[in-house]
Amino acid sequence: MTGLLAGWPVRTAALAVVGPAGMLAREGDTGHRFWLASVTKPLAGLAVLVAVQEGALELDEPLAGRRCWPAELADDLPGATVRHLLAHASGLAPDRMRRAAAMGSRRIYSNSGFDVLGELVAEVTEIPFENYLAEAVFAPLGMGSASLDGSPARDGWAAVDDLVPVLAELLAPGRVLDPTVAAEAATTQFPGLPGVLPGYGAQRDNVWGLGFEIRGEKQPHWTSAANSPASYGHFGQGGTMFWIDPAARLGLVALADERFGDWAIEAWPRLSTEVLHRYREGDSE
Repeated sequence: MTGLLAGWPVRTAALAVVGPAGMLAREGDTGHRFWLASVTKPLAGLAVLVAVQEGALELDEPLAGRRCWPAELADDLPGATVRHLLAHASGLAPDRMRRAAAMGSRRIYSNSGFDVLGELVAEVTEIPFENYLAEAVFAPLGMGSASLDGSPARDGWAAVDDLVPVLAELLAPGRVLDPTVAAEAATTQFPGLPGVLPGYGAQRDNVWGLGFEIRGEKQPHWTSAANSPASYGHFGQGGTMFWIDPAARLGLVALADERFGDWAIEAWPRLSTEVLHRYREGDSE
């Protein structure tokens, strides 16, 4: 597989196509570490889901009374839960610890919500979140060069080689996630909520799972029109993205060192279309 990155206005880029059994194809330096930006969020979300599996948390556990959830938020956003934060449905503002909307009324993409989740996991496990993420996700999946160097919302670093086993796990869970938990994470939470998809504008039904954005019927979108509505994943403002298409049984991860902009809006759907065309029927490198 060659040529898919040709013409990208970036210094460094790499990609991999993944099936349930692992990597199908790759291009570029797949061992090069990139700043993941918001692609950090679904990795942090996986750690939260592991904490749920271990019984340290419950998805529908109220946040009120926790150190990470100030008393004023308990008053302003009564009933907010871990599930609300993972699905950007809590009403918490994007980058401030304050109410921006009524809980469950809009999809407000919140970096603050993922910072709260990191603090919550650290509180209930008594392990710093970056260590818990490494122990619960990075180590069992063999993500040898992945790290979290700050916020669970945006400060992850990893190579394409680190993310290949993540995509394989999502396609065929069992090493880190129970299959029922993985299925719920890829299922729309709080359906019908309007909201803004960063970089792509207002969406009447801005569907999200647990830590993952779901394609649904969104237009415009960073995946391809050839992707199924059930496709899910994430992209980051650092020029990073990945998706899983359950209908095609394929995953794609593409990382670059050029910030998200017009180049990505044009390149990512084209790349996704070509990957689906080449690999949906089981072609290989």
